[in-house]
Amino acid sequence: MPKMKSHRGARKRFKKTGTGKVKRMKAFTSHILTKKSSKRKRNLRKATLVFKGEAKKIARLLQF
Repeated sequence: MPKMKSHRGARKRFKKTGTGKVKRMKAFTSHILTKKSSKRKRNLRKATLVFKGEAKKIARLLQF
């Protein structure tokens, strides 16, 4: 059997941390930024972890 390919869309959006958790970037940063406060925009720049149930599905797409 050939090697399994990872889901290319998921691979671009998610990374694995050193402890095996799944990391993602936050949404709502591309446009309509004038009404959002500086604090809110600053916090949206930070990465966050995916919830455990969702991480299991994503890990299957990424094969890790």
